[in-house]
Amino acid sequence: MALDPESRRLLDLAAAANRPVWHTLSPEAARAQYMALRPASQGPRPAGVTVVDRTIPGPGGALPVRLYRPASAPADAALPGLVFAHGGGWVFGNLDSHDVLCAQLALDAGIAVFAIDYRLAPETRFPGAFDDVVAGLAWVAANGASVGIDPARLAISGDSAGGNLAAAACLWARDHGGPALRLQILAYPVTDALARAESYRTYDDGYGLGAATMEWFFDHYTPDRAIRGDWRVSPLRAASLAGLPPALVITAGYDPLRDEGRAYAFRLQREGTLADLHEFGGMLHGFLSTPMLLHGARRGAALCAAALREALILRAA
Repeated sequence: MALDPESRRLLDLAAAANRPVWHTLSPEAARAQYMALRPASQGPRPAGVTVVDRTIPGPGGALPVRLYRPASAPADAALPGLVFAHGGGWVFGNLDSHDVLCAQLALDAGIAVFAIDYRLAPETRFPGAFDDVVAGLAWVAANGASVGIDPARLAISGDSAGGNLAAAACLWARDHGGPALRLQILAYPVTDALARAESYRTYDDGYGLGAATMEWFFDHYTPDRAIRGDWRVSPLRAASLAGLPPALVITAGYDPLRDEGRAYAFRLQREGTLADLHEFGGMLHGFLSTPMLLHGARRGAALCAAALREALILRAA
């Protein structure tokens, strides 16, 4: 497959900038560098969206969340809802890092988006991030009506580490009486913290996210290697993937996580879950949240919005 010219240009610009690679930095420095790059990558929040920051009770105390709604929606309307978990290797990322993507999904799909600012590693290691996302999902299911969300029409999504958390939350919901989710959107998710698929070797270095940085993420989130096979860390290793919500799995062609995203989609299909796999062959890991740099990001967000609208509005009618 061919690398998209815009992806190639992005890699060239990154090489010219000669920034330190993530795994050579402290978590604090990595967070600062990541957030410094976000304004140019994601651009301004689109107009026509109302945004409210608040907190909900969480396992570690008050849990920050951000609620997005189309400004055109009546204030008293109970909209379908998407619970969203951001990426960043469980180490960086926050409500601001994926703000534009969340706003765009709310606007284009005509839904409410409920983004969760889960606790980060290494300050809070596994299962802190998982517990926070589960707490956020459970809160929306029980209290969504109080913030204008219809708890009978819910989906969940995340990218990268957030895709890992979203996939694991679906397994939790299935097995612990959680909400009946209508869709899961997993963008280039981490699904296996133990194995290293062929794409890890093919895209080990030089394509943005590298294998060494992934090991750095795992070491911060799950320093105890013995627990990395737990389904909450490695959803691909769950005993069963049957009975899960319909899925849209998005992968990037030039991504060390490509093969485990494919494997998760294929296993969902084999075990009876309706699952679509859409691979953006010329894209890099993390592309969805870079609409100012990559046209593929805009196309990917439009695909996600269309899937959400279909699952939460058209099929729910």
